[in-house]
Amino acid sequence: MARMARKAGNFYVAAEPRLAFVIRSRGINGVSPRVRKVLQLLRLRQISSGTFVKLIKASINMRRIVEAYISMGEDLIHKIYTVGKRFKEANNFLWPFKLSSPRGGTKEKTTHFVEGGDAGNREDQINRLIRRLN
Repeated sequence: MARMARKAGNFYVAAEPRLAFVIRSRGINGVSPRVRKVLQLLRLRQISSGTFVKLIKASINMRRIVEAYISMGEDLIHKIYTVGKRFKEANNFLWPFKLSSPRGGTKEKTTHFVEGGDAGNREDQINRLIRRLN
């Protein structure tokens, strides 16, 4: 994008980084080592643990690998939403959140949220899930 803009004589301004809250919803028995490693990199070592993730290209690719094992959403706290240069240090200071099992149970861990399950991207409905997990 930057190259194309420069070639046309324009400037490329990157979009502001987005922030998502990711919650692990399934176990890892019988899972490939790649999925285990990505869950470890996202600091999701236990079921019902959650953490903030800055949505950059690398984390979006990691999210695609483990999409069947997580629930995530972007509609969260405004103070943390202002993702700055020191976001990584601030986020590493915060331990991953250990949440309770959801009140009322889970519908379908293995199916995607769009299909009526619990896995995948919930966008702004993540707040409803977090309320059930507290």
